[in-house]
Formats: sequence, structure tokens, C-alpha cells
Amino acid sequence: MLSKPTCHLIRPEGSYEGKQGLSYFTGIAAETVGSTGICMHLLTMPPGARAKAHMHESHETAIYVLSGEVHTWYGDRLEQQTVAKAGDLFYIPAGVPHLPANLSDSPASAVIARTDPNEQESVVLLPQLDGLVA
Repeated sequence: MLSKPTCHLIRPEGSYEGKQGLSYFTGIAAETVGSTGICMHLLTMPPGARAKAHMHESHETAIYVLSGEVHTWYGDRLEQQTVAKAGDLFYIPAGVPHLPANLSDSPASAVIARTDPNEQESVVLLPQLDGLVA
């Protein structure tokens, strides 16, 4: 007999290393609560932190910046750039290459939600693009 779905409370105390080179606080995921269509985590980027260039081939990402600011380069050749600051919402469609970095001297924190429910989501690393951002 299958168990009936129920609500879960998660206190983000543990963390894991994402494929793109950042450390995420454990949150809502298939692995923690059995979610099937959403994943949500907290991310704090220390000053000077930078992810590897990557894309999410088949899922969308929504970000709400809680504190600090994050520069993100995006596009086929990372030719576009935006700066998301505390209070901003940032959307990344499936299949769009991007590279976030914290260029400030303060930590930046954000809530990240995506349509892939797995902690180690379907990230495609794009090492050929890493050198395009100094």
C-alpha cells in the first residue's frame, strides 16, 4: 500500500555541493520530501564566489534575492548581463546558458525554485564558456 502524501517542514541545516560549483542549503526536493515537480533551496554566495557556466536543459529556474547582489551573464555566448539585487526576482528559462557571480565584498543570499524536483538537477556544464567572463 502506498503512503498518502503529507506536508513536510524543512529546516535548511545541511548543505550539498551543486555540479555548478556552489553550495546549497538542503531544501524542498524529491530527496527530502518526495516532491515531483518542484525544488526549492537557499543559496548564499560568499564574496567573490562564481559558478561554472552551465544551463538547465529541461527546467526553469526562478530566483528571489534576499540580500546582496549577483551579477549573471547569460545567452548563447554569455553576451548579456544583469545584476539582481535584494528584493529582485530573476527568471532563467530552460536551455539558456548562464554564469552567476558575486562580485561584491558581502555575501548574497537567494531563494531558488526550479521545475526539476531533484537536488542534483539536470545541469549541463559548459566549460567552453567559462573563459568568456573575466
